[in-house]
Amino acid sequence: MADTVLYEVHDGLATITLNRPEAMNALNVATKVALREAVESAASDDGVRAVLLTAAGERAFCVGQDLKEHIGLLMQGSDVVMSTVKEHYNPVVRALTEMRKPVVAGVNGVAAGAGFGLALAADYRVVADTAAFNTSFAGVALTADSGISWTLPRVVGPGRAADLLLFPRTVSAQDAYELGIVNRLVPSTELPAEAEKVARALASGPTVAYGAIKESLAYALSHSLAQTLEKEDELQGRAGASEDHAIAVRAFVNKETPEYLGR
Repeated sequence: MADTVLYEVHDGLATITLNRPEAMNALNVATKVALREAVESAASDDGVRAVLLTAAGERAFCVGQDLKEHIGLLMQGSDVVMSTVKEHYNPVVRALTEMRKPVVAGVNGVAAGAGFGLALAADYRVVADTAAFNTSFAGVALTADSGISWTLPRVVGPGRAADLLLFPRTVSAQDAYELGIVNRLVPSTELPAEAEKVARALASGPTVAYGAIKESLAYALSHSLAQTLEKEDELQGRAGASEDHAIAVRAFVNKETPEYLGR
């Protein structure tokens, strides 16, 4: 794994850090490959119960595609330019959204283009008050990628999503909070600690239930009420049979704090 992406697992929490602060954490090919490897590792590791996706530096979470590299590859006629969505962005977004464990994005600065897409692929966004968001794609004559045409309408609604994609502009952290993009808005100096606190709370929680909640929410968005009720019945059966549920019930009866096992 390239040093442009740092990966660490501790006490059930996998922390993935974009590590190109000098380039505002722009996504060059090496970074995209390393990010894909890190996210897929977290998704497949039974010892990982939650994921924190964050970035080094103070200016940017991720400004999306590294345009300097992109221009160079275009001039060379490289196939990488046209294959990067399929080879890099799609696997990363699918792993983030489909893993049965919660993903927290700690957004420390600007999130633009695919960087915005990565933040939206997380289940919960803790955002510094100095951060900002921009879809960016139409500004360079491109369409949406990194899952943003699926995630953004589900967060802000189809009308606002169309507005943000057709007329890309910088949206402040406060405005993003009011739009529902931000789950928790914190002073920039508190962002690292608060994002880790949220992620660690999820990692120590009933992760079987969290996985079921995540699956249920995704399912309900594209299915009827009747189908969703059936899915809820199926998922509740799994959650109810988990060790975590038994632990929670015993702790409730005994007036104790439950210590979940994630199974």
